[in-house]
Amino acid sequence: MRDKAVVDRIVDGRHAVLLVGQEQVERIVDVNCLPQGVREGTWLRVRFEDDHLVEVEIDHQETQESAARIQEKMEALRRRRLKGM
Repeated sequence: MRDKAVVDRIVDGRHAVLLVGQEQVERIVDVNCLPQGVREGTWLRVRFEDDHLVEVEIDHQETQESAARIQEKMEALRRRRLKGM
């Protein structure tokens, strides 16, 4: 079964911390196991067998939608801060 996961952070340039599924279970994988171009905030479709990552692909649509939501929130915060000045 495939789950959604987001790259939470990359540690020491060699390991990526993924938050997997609705429960956001933390999984640490070698960055070399991930598709090229993956960075923090990238959404993936993954499948693990036991503790091994056996399938992974970038979810471009979810990555773009998430980035847009974050951008909207940041703009709303900036507007709110400017009104308070």
